[in-house]
Amino acid sequence: MKSERAIKQLRELEKLGSAKEMRLAAEEWDADWKILISTIMSAQSRDETTIPIAEKLFEKYKDVEKLSNANYSDVLKIFQGLNYNKTKAGNVINCAKELVEKHDGKVPHNFNKLIELPGVGRKTANVFLSEKGHDEIGVDTHVFYISSKLGWSNAKNRDKTEIDLRKLFPQKLWGKINPTLVRFGKSYTSRKEKDKLLDKIRGIK
Repeated sequence: MKSERAIKQLRELEKLGSAKEMRLAAEEWDADWKILISTIMSAQSRDETTIPIAEKLFEKYKDVEKLSNANYSDVLKIFQGLNYNKTKAGNVINCAKELVEKHDGKVPHNFNKLIELPGVGRKTANVFLSEKGHDEIGVDTHVFYISSKLGWSNAKNRDKTEIDLRKLFPQKLWGKINPTLVRFGKSYTSRKEKDKLLDKIRGIK
């Protein structure tokens, strides 16, 4: 597929994402550590569920130092209703501890350093960096599925999909891919309706 065609398809996805005003979990926080922690929390969980739980967490723990000293059972109580809450409760506390102990409480804007933090994988690191203005592509369930449906990538895993998207799209658009595809995916809860629209978009030349 040519880059020009994929860009047209991306623009159409952006138009069709009726939930484009919907806040995503990584957005609108006033500190880097909150962006990172909320992104860790959002894995395999809906943004609509994650955001209010993250707000409760940050209300109780005003800064990363306080979170690093949090009691596991207290955080787990806040995380009720969040998928994989037991694992995430441990990860966010340990992530905060490493930020304090190894990075002076600051989130590194470096991919390799980010993925060394507890709970931070490739997607989470890229979503964080993209939110902070770096040219990165976070490949989640929405991005993986839509990229396959549109023929942007035939890869069988997310890491290879990311590589394909980097080759297909100009770097200046990398940061738009995840939020655009996530908002499109959230706008259509019916798989049948979503696939019908994607089939139409795939026909764009």
